[in-house]
Amino acid sequence: MTTSHDVVIVGGGHNGLAAAAYLARAGRSVLLLERQTALGGATVSAELFEGAGARISRYSYLVSLLPEQVVDDLGLRLRLARRRWSSYTPVPGADTGLLVDNQDPGATARSLTSVGAGGDVGAWAEFSARTGRLAGAVWPTVTGPLPRRSAVVGRIGDPGLVRDFLDRPLGEVVESTFTHDLVRGVVLTDALISTFAHPHGADLRHNVCFLYHVMGGGTGDWDVPVGGMGQVPAQLAEVARRAGADLRTGATATGVEEGAVAWVDEQGMEHRATAGTVLWAAAPSVLDDLLGTDHARVEGAQVKVNLLLSRLPRLREPGVPPEAAFGGTLHVNETYSQLLAAHGSALAGRVPEPMPLEVYCHSLSDPSILSPALREAGAHTLTVFTLQTPDRLLDGAGPGAREGLERAVLDSLGSVLAEPVQDVVLRLPDGRRCVETRTTRDLEASLAMPGGNIFHAPLTWPWADDDEPLDTAARRWGVDTPYPGVLLAGAGSRRGGGVSALGGYHAARAVLEG
Repeated sequence: MTTSHDVVIVGGGHNGLAAAAYLARAGRSVLLLERQTALGGATVSAELFEGAGARISRYSYLVSLLPEQVVDDLGLRLRLARRRWSSYTPVPGADTGLLVDNQDPGATARSLTSVGAGGDVGAWAEFSARTGRLAGAVWPTVTGPLPRRSAVVGRIGDPGLVRDFLDRPLGEVVESTFTHDLVRGVVLTDALISTFAHPHGADLRHNVCFLYHVMGGGTGDWDVPVGGMGQVPAQLAEVARRAGADLRTGATATGVEEGAVAWVDEQGMEHRATAGTVLWAAAPSVLDDLLGTDHARVEGAQVKVNLLLSRLPRLREPGVPPEAAFGGTLHVNETYSQLLAAHGSALAGRVPEPMPLEVYCHSLSDPSILSPALREAGAHTLTVFTLQTPDRLLDGAGPGAREGLERAVLDSLGSVLAEPVQDVVLRLPDGRRCVETRTTRDLEASLAMPGGNIFHAPLTWPWADDDEPLDTAARRWGVDTPYPGVLLAGAGSRRGGGVSALGGYHAARAVLEG
């Protein structure tokens, strides 16, 4: 069966849905193909533990990079909950930690002093102000065509900021700015989300990751989507459908060429869809594989563990309530020296011990993801995201690799608690624990993310080099591919990483401009 459309979109994650919504609202006929049985990709919410009554953001977890312009353009009704506390970082092996309070700089300063980092109080405030100026300069550019690097440098207007965050390894800046090992680690974590890197790496991949994590919304705040991450694709799909887009699930692309996509449905029936433009809203290397093009290995660097707890566990530091410690990002075993050691271990093929962790409790900010019974009982969700754990650690690993990584995560988390986390994990009526572990290989198998890379490809600077050709709409919007008639529309496009919808937005703009 052959059908004809203005645009065919391959991939039904939030980026593909954003492109579908924009283009259908502009009067284009749109067919979107998603190989899974549900839309949303990595931005789904799911009842992972059947019958327990909790809808958990299974893969992605927070929102920072979704521009208000996209929300307004499409009339989305998203509500984002701002977290009171930024982070809590226990001192390894001690009964104290650093609590960063978004609303009380004085309390943050006192906490810095309490962990022996009083000498970094002024540097902390100045560093935050500097990254704020950087974010304020770069963030407004993401909804326009790719700016030239020189234009971004001009917007920043501070040679020191350019030197420290764009030109030299972030590790040098962290080491020259802060003296305390724990404070250095807290700052570095934003550079290592799904990015396996040494802080002195000359390729500056960690600098790029750091910029994306501090520039969102012009403030760097990371918020919790009320109702779960699944609200993002659900609302985008609603807008796209209302505008006339044809959204197909269980539809697997089997071939792509200029002006056409071959695909099969769930019954195995073959189809062909012709189009003026094909938008590829999946990982670029999957497109390369489909077309027989060689490419470099793509690698993510995280393990994600979702838990449902009967209550929040007690901390080793008695003076910090769990609601504060888990209310922001709980950093576990993430001092600067621990992050360096973890990188060295992973580089040598060993699972880091202890495992560096980022921990989030969405149900503190958004109780609506829990059933009334769970809320009344004091239950909470917990999401754990590891750092410095590259996909290569699973090369040649046996069938027990996932269980081994899960143990390493829970052991590391337990090291900062006053009780074993296993004691507060809820169990289903059949006795199964409410724990789900997803490795990079799981992401590759379930979401077609090569190497489990949540960004689909290595992040790139959100601008074009001064001598880079920007002579087509696709190049101007950072969505070009080597394949005629095919544009990128996913996280692997320029500026496309994270829950931002920018990949889809930029692709739609290129189509409409071209």
